[in-house]
Amino acid sequence: MKVTIILASYDSGHYHGGCGQGPDAIIAGGLVDELALHGHEATVEDIEKVTEDDEQAREVSTGFAVCDAAAGHVAGAIGLGRFPIVLAGNCLTTAGAVAGEKADSVVWFDQHADLNTPETSTSGFLDGMAVATLLGRCWRPLAGAIPGFAPIEPQRAMLVGVRAVDPAEEGLLKEQSILSVQCSEAAGKAASLMEAGARRTHLHIDLDVHDPEMLQVNRYATPGGPSPDQLRKAVIGAADALPIVGVTLSAYDPIVDPSGEVPPVVGKLLIELLDTLEKR
Repeated sequence: MKVTIILASYDSGHYHGGCGQGPDAIIAGGLVDELALHGHEATVEDIEKVTEDDEQAREVSTGFAVCDAAAGHVAGAIGLGRFPIVLAGNCLTTAGAVAGEKADSVVWFDQHADLNTPETSTSGFLDGMAVATLLGRCWRPLAGAIPGFAPIEPQRAMLVGVRAVDPAEEGLLKEQSILSVQCSEAAGKAASLMEAGARRTHLHIDLDVHDPEMLQVNRYATPGGPSPDQLRKAVIGAADALPIVGVTLSAYDPIVDPSGEVPPVVGKLLIELLDTLEKR
């Protein structure tokens, strides 16, 4: 399969800070060569800096500027018949990938629900609003300005592996028709997205969905979650059932992974995903 890997190396408005170092670390871990060994041709594009003065950049404006850039790169890759893989520091960048793909549905692997809005968030953390942004519940003017962006209907969104949910998010999950399932249920529940009209599905994988006892990817992971093998099985099951048009992987901070355990896990996951999509 022909693949374009797009690097969005930002974390909370800062270029190459924190999890913004993750995309380069994954590439340095040999991802392109590993994909080639399994028959996949990968090129790498870097959106690079989107603001001139990183120290003064505001998280919100920079975050959406990254989304704009990601959307352009993703759309360009698809126009060339290539499958887009976005390696991002922040989850919000997925809004750009969804826009560039014109995706109408999403499978969201994450330990967090990311359903807060500015009105409900107690921390103000922008990434905690990523799914709410995709669903059109907040930041509407900024999201609407991303080329190609259209909100996803709640019934075409499936959260997988969520275990850290704020009270306000619990209320929204009860009110809305958003699926929230465990990894072991992902493949079986994917059909409900198709029944809801999913035709172009984006796959989002926040790597801190992993059990930190088995794979530490950042400082924010909470106890529980799947092993790498369990996650890979769930991702492949979902990909086998849904029309996946692109993938984002986010939230890897290499400073907590001095032995470099995460890049090979990412490589194995992506190889099996691409092999699955190629056979469909």
